[in-house]
Amino acid sequence: MMASGGPYPFPGNVPLPPYQQLKEERELVPMEAQMPITTTVVHMAPQANMTLARDHIVWSIFTTAYLNVCCLGVIALAFSVKARDRKLIGDYGGASSYGSTARALNITALMLTLLSFMLIILVVKGVI
Repeated sequence: MMASGGPYPFPGNVPLPPYQQLKEERELVPMEAQMPITTTVVHMAPQANMTLARDHIVWSIFTTAYLNVCCLGVIALAFSVKARDRKLIGDYGGASSYGSTARALNITALMLTLLSFMLIILVVKGVI
């Protein structure tokens, strides 16, 4: 690097331009003196979707433990946990969506299990 006379002078080597005095003196006034302070209060009602967002976690645990046909119980449990997480962070729309998916998976697993039990009973009885 070049100390002086190079194409990129250091900031200390460059002379500052002369400052000009302002023609009129301005007085600084605090912001509070210029305009009155007003406050706004917004009353927020609790969201109505809080009670509608169900996660069906107990049903999913039961389905996973007892009626786990085609691993639908495990998938339902995963969706239930996602619904619970969404509910905790305040995303009630996402929680409702995940919860309804978990409910549908739990119903499907229950119906497949009942159908399987009925089919087994019919085969054992000799009807089929």
